[in-house]
Amino acid sequence: MKVTEAELVISAVSQKQYPNDRLPEIALAGRSNVGKSSFINKLIQRKSLARTSSKPGKTQTLNFYKINGKYYFVDVPGYGYAKVSKKEREKWGVMMEEYFDTRTTLKACVLITDLRHEPTKDDVQMYNFLKYYELPVIVIATKLDKVAKGKRPIHLKQTTQTLQVESDDIVVPFSAETGEGKEDAWRFIRQYIN
Repeated sequence: MKVTEAELVISAVSQKQYPNDRLPEIALAGRSNVGKSSFINKLIQRKSLARTSSKPGKTQTLNFYKINGKYYFVDVPGYGYAKVSKKEREKWGVMMEEYFDTRTTLKACVLITDLRHEPTKDDVQMYNFLKYYELPVIVIATKLDKVAKGKRPIHLKQTTQTLQVESDDIVVPFSAETGEGKEDAWRFIRQYIN
């Protein structure tokens, strides 16, 4: 997929701020510091459209990125980061529930996990949350380049089994470093934005 245009349209905290041009949306969810921004930037071939940060918990709004003027990637706040206050986490929870509950233009969700490790309780909870809203999920298992080739099948199986990935969902091994898995990621995303 060739991306010629990519822009951050709005960082929203409530429904009244969402774009209303009715374009299809793909939400991007994942633990803080799992590599969501690196995934977005690699996918659209931009160095820093989505800001990567050494400080987890940086995304605190719903960031709507319009791609090629045709669809949106919506980066939602990362989860599982302890240094955010309980009150702040509750606020994010309400904001995310409102988005997932009311957004009819939301077509699928990309859930980003770390292939090197078994998905966390938070990852499992997020996957179940998305399935509660009956959303198709594309699991992107990042940091593929950090796993020895011979061990990749074991790690993939661990991701699939721990999340109990449903048969109509997919797990894509991915590396923001090498770009491996990028074409597969686009192939599955494209099904929901055309």
